[in-house]
Amino acid sequence: MPFTATILLLGSGELGREFTISAKRLGAYVIACDSYAGAPAMQVADSAEVFSMLDADLLRAAIERHRPDFIVPEVEAIRTEVLAEAEARGFTVVPSARATQLTMNRDRIRDVAAVELGLTTSRYRYAENLAEAQAAASHTGFPCVVKPVMSSSGKGQSTVTAAEDVERAWDYAVANMRGDRRRVIVEQFIAFDYEITLLTVRTRDGVRFCPPIGHRQERGDYQESWQPVAMSQHALSQAQDMARRVVDDLGGYGLFGVEFFVRGDEVIFSELSPRPHDTGMVTLISQTLSEFDLHARAILGLPVPEPRLLGPAASAVILADREATTFAFEGLADALSTEQGEVDVRLFGKPATRPYRRMGVALARAADVETARRLAGRAAGRVTIDYAQLKADR
Repeated sequence: MPFTATILLLGSGELGREFTISAKRLGAYVIACDSYAGAPAMQVADSAEVFSMLDADLLRAAIERHRPDFIVPEVEAIRTEVLAEAEARGFTVVPSARATQLTMNRDRIRDVAAVELGLTTSRYRYAENLAEAQAAASHTGFPCVVKPVMSSSGKGQSTVTAAEDVERAWDYAVANMRGDRRRVIVEQFIAFDYEITLLTVRTRDGVRFCPPIGHRQERGDYQESWQPVAMSQHALSQAQDMARRVVDDLGGYGLFGVEFFVRGDEVIFSELSPRPHDTGMVTLISQTLSEFDLHARAILGLPVPEPRLLGPAASAVILADREATTFAFEGLADALSTEQGEVDVRLFGKPATRPYRRMGVALARAADVETARRLAGRAAGRVTIDYAQLKADR
């Protein structure tokens, strides 16, 4: 059958899975790549490749073998110099090779935002050893946040309240780094009122914004998100202006997850991902077009309307608590039962569990955000993991 485009998807987790579904609905042929077999996106893609994207030779070979219309990164741990080489040879990297090189590393995108664009950020310094981390913490003051410049989903991030805790934070960051860059960012802890993700879509016809998404984290990783967030028009305008400036600087087309801290009417730039964002899973139930639909349309050069909210909504994660390869989910019927609003559950299809690994997400839409959050949290709590093999071994 004819295809609208061939997409080489680099990273095949739950975000890649939903993106693959959206892209295939628009006629794309998707090759899902990851470091392990049976990854979520591989289960719905047209074909799959298993290799480490930190292996430059294997990444080059995959690009040459498939010669895709679009190379779409979904993970941070990629040899981005290979993507730059591919772009120079005429391949399209989403959103651009420069964007992937800058945003795969927190230090580079922070320098663009703070130094080149003059956006408001927290006070920060970088460190490549324990002594530098201790000096950086003295500069930022306590409390401060220590996190790897390359990681994902909050891995390696911790808050430090005193000088004697810096070594522990450094060791934790190093142990959870992705890639081979032994470097952390130490930044001032912002006493914010709340934090948001502003999903920003750069299209050939201009920039679009989704209603802001609030979220709550634990261990630096998202636990629940909700949409919309009550914020002043002044604060929202600041966030949109900063998001527009940074995505226009990065170039290319697609959806960006831009994170901000908000304190009163003050908006502070935090981070940016040049792809769908985990907190944006809520858009699977909250919007007419999800973040994945918007990303696919922008990449393929199709019309992207202004995102429209269907109603207040929330998401809550379903976590594993141990390592296992034999397990089953229980409680789906109870999770999907409600008389107050609309509830849905998405299980990601990951072949193994480990402590705190996201295995699914519960979604809810209701008359107001608080009800939606309550419904999503209750549904997530009703889905349990039966570690059948562990029981059999006893």
